[in-house]
Amino acid sequence: MRLCSPLLLCLATAALSTAFLISPPHMWTKLILTHHWPSTFCSMEHPACHPNISYWTLHGLWPDKGIDCNSSWHFNSSQIEDLLLDMKKSWPDLRNPLSAAFWKYEWNKHGTCAAKAASLNSQHKYFSKALELYHKLDLDSILKKFDITPSEKYYTFSQIEGVIENFYGVTPKIQCAHSSKNADVQILGQIEICFSPDFTLLDCEKQFTMKSIPKGDGDNPMAVDKASGFSVCDHDMPVYYPPLP
Repeated sequence: MRLCSPLLLCLATAALSTAFLISPPHMWTKLILTHHWPSTFCSMEHPACHPNISYWTLHGLWPDKGIDCNSSWHFNSSQIEDLLLDMKKSWPDLRNPLSAAFWKYEWNKHGTCAAKAASLNSQHKYFSKALELYHKLDLDSILKKFDITPSEKYYTFSQIEGVIENFYGVTPKIQCAHSSKNADVQILGQIEICFSPDFTLLDCEKQFTMKSIPKGDGDNPMAVDKASGFSVCDHDMPVYYPPLP
């Protein structure tokens, strides 16, 4: 029987420790910068909502793995005081503009998981990076620049996706709400643009459409985001991009 020497045992332990530091378990591999369209969000059974914002706002910065990763790391708005003016404009709580509850929720659910990376390991780093990426992308201006604007006319899905793909060079995830009044039209609601851990633009993973998803996949054929009520847009259905009511 062969026995490991103390030296070999130490080397093996050191190697495992190094590997853990480089790639800790459950580390996320993608960040999702999520924008939502206020008019659509506020039309989705949110009676206290304030839809009088005519630009895409931040919904959140979400790592692709982990939810509520550290319940003991409580949100503290005093740590982001210098960001609050921008937060209120770019990342507003559409249901309660005077409250910090939305940011608290995003920090608890997503920020504590994003914080596994050194670049995002504080509340200030997390919120400031989300704002930085939001402003750098400037999604609202890019859509307007290529004539994708809120309108009573309908767009094709490929028109909206094509502008984003051609400008940013990556494929987004575009989500819609589905009206019970008009089953032939979907309502543009949420756009996700993805980044690698070093904040390089990245294709968002391809999602199933209603036509391509296999049978027997449950009651959720459009990959509905239960928290937001949005689902991946049908590529073949007209898209309504609603103006302010």
